[in-house]
Amino acid sequence: MLLTKKGLHLMRFQFTDTPERYGSVSRFLHWSMALLLIWQLATAVARILVKDSALDEFLWGTHRPVGALLMTLVLIRIAWALTNRRQRPAAVSLMARLGHVGLYALLFFVPAFALLRQYGSGRAFSPFGIPLMPGFEGERIEWMLIPANLFHSWFGWLLFALIAGHIVMVFVHRHRAGDTDVLPRMLGRR
Repeated sequence: MLLTKKGLHLMRFQFTDTPERYGSVSRFLHWSMALLLIWQLATAVARILVKDSALDEFLWGTHRPVGALLMTLVLIRIAWALTNRRQRPAAVSLMARLGHVGLYALLFFVPAFALLRQYGSGRAFSPFGIPLMPGFEGERIEWMLIPANLFHSWFGWLLFALIAGHIVMVFVHRHRAGDTDVLPRMLGRR
């Protein structure tokens, strides 16, 4: 909310969530993760459509580090959501609540399977130069690789499908008569 005081405009930040809208932290986590997820989708689409091109090499080279960043933000976001759970805006329906639970679950499991695969491969992993996994010599750990290879990609595409549904439902609620317009909650408007 903009306040005017002697011609000076000051932005008043709402740090925590309220029943009417999400606070600054929740909104920052939501929109920064949305941008990173768009990036991840671009890397996956380029990998399929223009594999081995310069664009693919550039984008795919960022996929794992950005995924690690997303995993970090997911953990922070889950902790923040649990901390604010009693004061957040209420879900508009049981389906909305279940959809959000599904999104959070996939936001956690997609990168978790990737990290499991990374560790099981024995390769070192240092996203953004931060040593996360040192790697190891010897045989790969197949029991880690098999589920990770099976689920990371499929759950990733399911996540993008749920995100598309999430976006569609925001606009359905916004324009359907009698529904609660949920977009202002995440934009920070009253």
